Amino acid sequence: MMKNLKVPIIIVNFKTYSEATGKKAIMLSRIAEEVSIETGVNISVAPQLADLASVCNAVSIPVFAQHVDPIFPGSSTGHVLLESVKETGAVGTLINHSERRLKLCDIEVIIARVRESGMVSVVCTNNAPVSEAAAALKPDIVSVEPPELIGTGIPVSKSKPEIVTQTVALVKHVNPCVVTLCGAGITKGEDVAAALKLGTKGVLVASGIVKAKDPKKVLMEFAVAINAH
Repeated sequence: MMKNLKVPIIIVNFKTYSEATGKKAIMLSRIAEEVSIETGVNISVAPQLADLASVCNAVSIPVFAQHVDPIFPGSSTGHVLLESVKETGAVGTLINHSERRLKLCDIEVIIARVRESGMVSVVCTNNAPVSEAAAALKPDIVSVEPPELIGTGIPVSKSKPEIVTQTVALVKHVNPCVVTLCGAGITKGEDVAAALKLGTKGVLVASGIVKAKDPKKVLMEFAVAINAH
């Protein structure tokens, strides 16, 4: 695929959950690394900005930032600079997550900057038409996540499969080089299997892993589903 990042892929977004903050972020990242090594499935993590460098230093799996700002080096106090994220060892960034939405013009700038830096852009979208628009900006990955299903445990791949299939078709039509993932409510291996059957190349997941009683068990279930596909 792009920049040594192979698909199918599982990206685990740590958000700002206490279960994945500080030392716990490193612990969860190491669990993800263990499952990735044991199964051969590509698993990536997206910790909070404050934990990015320590997680990158602790594991060999790909690490993403949760967000970067459309800025350049200079006087932008309190913003997230792409160069500083790259310096930590991160391979890329999430862009426009439903909990950190951006203007289209800013998304375009960030995608271009990420591309120029040789990193991987993962644009989050809320429906098929927005996914189509995002694909035209030439990101590496588009991940469709209906906001109303995020954190519910109701998987998009089962409850709203038409959103996933429409997104896959529209993205492929606009730019066949863009990889499509889906997320929202993904908590079981069967949810991942359903997502792959709908044409995606993996999932973006958060609470289904981070807040699980046994994250390794759930990640193994996800990985087994990918290997069985």
